[in-house]
Amino acid sequence: MFQGTIFNLFKEHGTRIIIYNLWEDDEGKLELDFDTDPHDIQIRGVNRDEKNIQMAKRYPNSRHFLTYRHSLRSYASILYLRLPYNFRIILRGKDVEHHNIVNDMMLTKEVTYRPLQLPEGMSPKVANMTANVTLGFVKDAKYHIAVQGFSVYHKNRLIKPFWRLWNPAGSQGRGIIGVLEADFVEPTHDKQGFERTAVLSRLENKLVKIQKDYWYVNCQTVGYAPVRRTTDFPEREPSVSVRRKSCRVNQNCHGSSSGRLKSSNKLEKGSLAINVSSENGSCHEASRSCIEPQQDPASDERTVATNRVGQVSTDCDAECSTKSKKESHEATESLREIVSPSMAKLLNERSCERCKSLGTELEQAKEKIEELEKEQSAFLEIIVQEKAEREQEEERLRKSLTDASNTIGKLLEKVKELEGRKLQNPKVEHE
Repeated sequence: MFQGTIFNLFKEHGTRIIIYNLWEDDEGKLELDFDTDPHDIQIRGVNRDEKNIQMAKRYPNSRHFLTYRHSLRSYASILYLRLPYNFRIILRGKDVEHHNIVNDMMLTKEVTYRPLQLPEGMSPKVANMTANVTLGFVKDAKYHIAVQGFSVYHKNRLIKPFWRLWNPAGSQGRGIIGVLEADFVEPTHDKQGFERTAVLSRLENKLVKIQKDYWYVNCQTVGYAPVRRTTDFPEREPSVSVRRKSCRVNQNCHGSSSGRLKSSNKLEKGSLAINVSSENGSCHEASRSCIEPQQDPASDERTVATNRVGQVSTDCDAECSTKSKKESHEATESLREIVSPSMAKLLNERSCERCKSLGTELEQAKEKIEELEKEQSAFLEIIVQEKAEREQEEERLRKSLTDASNTIGKLLEKVKELEGRKLQNPKVEHE
């Protein structure tokens, strides 16, 4: 009877989902929450975070990221990338409004990814497919909330919502979300993930690279410090210290050549001394006579070698200093070209935010001034009213005092009159 009643509710076609045999927790509450929102089914437990619910109210553009884990309506709104015109999702008597995650992005960028190698047995249609990746900062990224990840669809159905692939230690990558449809990867049987294949690994690496490239270029536009990778700097010539070391090596080479020159001169002098001694028969005298004339050429050669080494070292130092100055100038210019646009853009955004905050503070100050003026006018009215009442009271008291003075004067006159009468009455009685 119950089943017949349910199936009689269908018209021509459709699908109806019935949930039964729900578990209860220790407090007697069902594992699904039907009371918080009359048009939604939510989950209790670890997937429900009250902090995320409060943040979703403050940051509406990040609402789906913060609520899709515990809200069926939020998850169903992003379940399909494109909603057919004759398709509806009705949850507890109310239509689920379709939502495109791209509408939550700013500074969007599109990248086309074509897989190089695909598994065997894949149809030609799928083999020629590409994935159009759309990524950008969420519109609430300027508040630096922890929202990031790629929503990956397979044949129009969501498989991995807000899939986080890049996990750096700091805040890098924060605020970047993306959307793509990858029909060339195989989902699992429960549609909650993808099969671990080489194609999926290459897709993961590509998405990480896309996110990194986007972050390093645009992170300063939402208030993060600009970051430069070491691979972004052009290759430079050897540093000054390296060139100075090479100069020292050249000096050592010149020194060793001069040493070899000295040793060869000594050998020549020795041979000459032996020849002279054999002719004259006196080795001591011949060696003395031969060595003394040869001292001047050797000293001259040492002087020439020393001058050459000094000249080489001087030229090397001059060349090193010139190249170091040139390198520092080029580095300064390159850094200026890199940092100036980003810093100018950042300063413009900061100035705009500052202007907005100053405008808000000005409006608040105007409201306070108006309130103070109202309070001042009310206070002045009270003072004027009190002054008028005080003047009236003074006038009344003055009038009362005048009347009292007149009454006292009249009474004094009567007293005097009575005293005069008393003085006259005794005289009459005496007579």
